[in-house]
Amino acid sequence: MGLLEGKVAVVTGAAGGIGRAEARLFAREGARVVVTDVGGACDGSGAAVGAADAVVAEIRAAGGDACASHASVATAEGATSIVRLAVERFGRLDVLVNNAGILRDKTLLKMDEATWDAVVAVHLRGTFLCLQAAARQMIAQGGGGRIVNTTSVSGLLGNFGQANYSAAKAGVYGLTRTAAIELQKHRITVNALAPIAKTRLTEDLPMFQGMDSLTPEHVAPAALFLGSDLCQDRTGLVLAVSGSRMYTYKVVEGQGTFKDGGLPWTAQEIAEHFAAVSKP
Repeated sequence: MGLLEGKVAVVTGAAGGIGRAEARLFAREGARVVVTDVGGACDGSGAAVGAADAVVAEIRAAGGDACASHASVATAEGATSIVRLAVERFGRLDVLVNNAGILRDKTLLKMDEATWDAVVAVHLRGTFLCLQAAARQMIAQGGGGRIVNTTSVSGLLGNFGQANYSAAKAGVYGLTRTAAIELQKHRITVNALAPIAKTRLTEDLPMFQGMDSLTPEHVAPAALFLGSDLCQDRTGLVLAVSGSRMYTYKVVEGQGTFKDGGLPWTAQEIAEHFAAVSKP
């Protein structure tokens, strides 16, 4: 019996790369899967319904059950229709994996508003809208649920030329933490992945040239863990995957120091005592 036997899962951005690997693995583990993807280019332009349909065909050929949604996650109508399709086709929704994303890299001083807005719309607004729609359905059903968001090392540490992407992925981290707090009472866990993998979006980057050990198939089992009962009641985590290495990211408060007498610090005193102020 698979880890997701009897469950219904939605995986966004599932026509290729990490999302495709997640959708295929979820299906092998017994889930009925809604494969969601507009089928656009890496920068979000264009659309091709056949991209999601092809993954559905792969799942069915392997004996699984799946259907395709070609709706955009970046609109409320699209997010709602994705959840509605899961319910209409399979009767419920148990797991959501927010994986959809695009890249439009530009340095900060060269980036225009359209480039900023397009990336933030898919990564951050799309994650919010799908999370919200899925959570409402899970709460209405009762019985809890699992939500897996996708953040990035770029969002947690920053990366040259990716102000839009980094800001969106940092937002996904904050959204994950808050949603985990708010949805815990409904027995819905909300966690995030921070994957490093060679995909269509990343294959042209220098770090991935000649690299064959950072595959989407390394990432998919982490999504399965977070989307299954193996996760137990763990929530608000960021699970990072880089090939065979797996680890967690945490925001850690430093020890810092106090000023005697409880008086406000002056800027000069901060400078003088910065080693103590910044003590980990």
